[in-house]
Amino acid sequence: MVIRFCKLKEKEVINLCNGKRLGYVSDAELDINTGRIIRIFVPKSSKCFSFGNDKNNIVVPWQNIERIGDDAILVRVSELIQP
Repeated sequence: MVIRFCKLKEKEVINLCNGKRLGYVSDAELDINTGRIIRIFVPKSSKCFSFGNDKNNIVVPWQNIERIGDDAILVRVSELIQP
């Protein structure tokens, strides 16, 4: 599957562990050697400008992403991970 980052940012992130809507992707961390996404970042608050400030983000490792659908990204995060 290939998806542009601008389209990834339009999808809502939903935690399958508790059914909560976490928000929308604001940023991603890439491995420059492999070109793969390592983790995505979702702002803790929609009012928060979180760029460059990890303490204001929910961090979701790529391996915790279960599915990227048409409208949402389904993740399994039992505990919110802080970088």
